[in-house]
Amino acid sequence: MNLYSLLIGDITQQELLNYYNATITYENLPNDVDGCVFSYKDVNNIMINKNLSQYKRKKVVLHELAHIELNQLNQINKDMLAFKVSKYEDEADKYVKLLLESIKMIKTC
Repeated sequence: MNLYSLLIGDITQQELLNYYNATITYENLPNDVDGCVFSYKDVNNIMINKNLSQYKRKKVVLHELAHIELNQLNQINKDMLAFKVSKYEDEADKYVKLLLESIKMIKTC
């Protein structure tokens, strides 16, 4: 089970959340924060800014799930003080983009 399976429709979002022991909550976050993910007591908690459009919410959920799938949560905590967090944001963005492009390519073949 992975993000690719979700994107091609083989699994539901809830199935992937269950697999990753993750939850999503929609909160009033600062305008410059679209979402975040953190692990607490072995649960991956995804928080999404509820003021975002439905389209943007879906995009942010994919991004936060990418952090989980890329196993970045523990590493981000270690690197937080080293100011390397943007590296993980870029990796998650690139990963989701790669998945979406591969699906688009498969559909056009």
